[in-house]
Amino acid sequence: MGAYILRRLLLIVPTLIGIMVINFTLTQFVPGGPIEQIIAQMEGEGDVFEAISGGGQEETASAATADERYLGARGLPQDFLDKLEIEMGFARVVCDPGFEGAPDIKNPACVKEDIPALERFLIMMGRYIRFDFGESYFRSIGVFELIAEKLPVSITLGLWSTVIAYLVSIPLGIKKAVRDGTRFDTVTSALIIVAYAIPGFLVAILLLVLLAGGSYWQIFPLRGLTSDNWEDLSLIGKVLDYFWHITLPVVASTIASFATLTLLTKNSFLDEIKKQYVITARAKGLSESRVLYGHVFRNAMLIVISGFPALFIGVFFGGSLIIETIFSLDGLGRLGFEAAVARDYPIVFGTLFVFGLVGLLVGILSDLMYVFVDPRIDFERRVG
Repeated sequence: MGAYILRRLLLIVPTLIGIMVINFTLTQFVPGGPIEQIIAQMEGEGDVFEAISGGGQEETASAATADERYLGARGLPQDFLDKLEIEMGFARVVCDPGFEGAPDIKNPACVKEDIPALERFLIMMGRYIRFDFGESYFRSIGVFELIAEKLPVSITLGLWSTVIAYLVSIPLGIKKAVRDGTRFDTVTSALIIVAYAIPGFLVAILLLVLLAGGSYWQIFPLRGLTSDNWEDLSLIGKVLDYFWHITLPVVASTIASFATLTLLTKNSFLDEIKKQYVITARAKGLSESRVLYGHVFRNAMLIVISGFPALFIGVFFGGSLIIETIFSLDGLGRLGFEAAVARDYPIVFGTLFVFGLVGLLVGILSDLMYVFVDPRIDFERRVG
């Protein structure tokens, strides 16, 4: 098993590099960048998207001239734009040989030199290997500190959604397997498939309208993870306030997870129930609960339990953006979206690197869970 884990760990490096290369390359072709974003804001155009798509014929003609590098930069001095490029790592100052003192773009002996995309990528990956993600362009805070600040919110959604999905789906799947083909099985299958088909953001909006004061009842809070007076509450009050706030977001992000997990549990039990050892156990006079939970459960739950890490990461990454936006939760999904819109590349690539690394490690953890649940599995022998 040790050799298999070592191979998987070594494969993380080229896989992660491939992920970063693809996304870094895409950003080179996407119109607009962080400097254009700053220019658009300073020119009062809102954001870079409006600067790219808007403007009259006079602006379009002016932008097409060769001496203007950035769209909308008509009122900004070139020295300011050069300084922005240097600060953001798109260019550097190169001085004549023998020049003494600090490099300064204002000095006639120094000039600005653009850094090629390949070199910028290598510099970025060299820092990322040391887990140095740099500093946000617009927030004046380190990317690592920013991720650590937003992480608890996303973990809250992912963890509770996964736990609730298992607590509901496993008993329901077992009961559906025992009562296979009955009206209960048919009705529950229809309900979970309908729930799976409804997008999570529609469920979130429906919950807000019904239960958060939209048009009917004001039972749950509209936004946020805690109340304004959370610091003044007792320990029990803080716990209750926390669960009061996360109820609707967790329900909205969980409801689509029931179908896959429930049907997977049901089919796993049906496969095991038909095997010879179950028939033998029943012939010995064991009770149905003893057969199901003493013999079938351990074998049927192999694929379900071992998939826990992957399901958690799926919920953690997949539904966080929309749910966090609708319920005004300041988590990683919302952070990544805002960074992508603002072209805040340190945050975009930093979160991408962390998510990619976590996803690859979770894949290895899922394999280890298989071996932990069923020691008969030997990945080294399968690979050999």
